[in-house]
Amino acid sequence: MSEGAQVTPVDAEPRYEVFHTDCPARDVVDHVTSRWGIWVLISLRRNDLRFYELRDSIQGISEKMLAQTLRALLKDGLVWREVEPTTPPQVTYGLSEFGKDISEPLTDLFDRITRQLPPRATE
Repeated sequence: MSEGAQVTPVDAEPRYEVFHTDCPARDVVDHVTSRWGIWVLISLRRNDLRFYELRDSIQGISEKMLAQTLRALLKDGLVWREVEPTTPPQVTYGLSEFGKDISEPLTDLFDRITRQLPPRATE
């Protein structure tokens, strides 16, 4: 290849223009990296959880914010929801294949952060 030549990759599928404000991929990134989205994905990585189990696993999240976050992640296809027809209904949430794929690097990131932090001082 000669110096200064530019290679233009030929993609079979068009890619999203993630730097454009109207790109749908930006919405997914916003939901994943929202204040609570990351925590929901990491919590569900361990097991499928019912709504209140999920709320209890994430300290500081309100029911309202958990419900909003779950709605967004459901819409994006990252999370699935199963309702058992009992009285009252039991609702379980888990990660879709897409959600598992996305949450893996997030979990790795948090593992790296916690390994690098200095030990906590005991009081």
